[in-house]
Amino acid sequence: MWLTDIQKIGVGLTAAGCFFLLLGVLTLFDTALLAFGNILFLAGLVLVIGHQRTLYFFARRQKIRGTICFFLGIVLILCRRPITGFIIEFCGIMALFGDFFSVIVSFLRSLPFIGPVLSSQYIAPTIDRLAGIRVLPI
Repeated sequence: MWLTDIQKIGVGLTAAGCFFLLLGVLTLFDTALLAFGNILFLAGLVLVIGHQRTLYFFARRQKIRGTICFFLGIVLILCRRPITGFIIEFCGIMALFGDFFSVIVSFLRSLPFIGPVLSSQYIAPTIDRLAGIRVLPI
């Protein structure tokens, strides 16, 4: 694989962070799970792309609103306001990582079990519309 050992650990931390965020939402916005998921997600992101690129990613002019919303949401979650914090954080995530959704969908479609489900004629148009994938009408 093309990832270094540090990056592999970062991928694991990022996946664990996403899992704990999902688990925090499923348990009706449990503050501890959401906070733990945020910390793991940020630590994993730093390990995968590095310190310099992480700072550059969050400090870009085009993404400053997303960065403010993302970190304000994390602060609100840590201040025991999980629902408001998660809503604001989700807006920040959409602004920051919205460009990557088409890449994520195309990767998921290449997986053995998930790919055929996402590529079915009933689900594919909805997923394409949500991810911002443009499909030609021919």
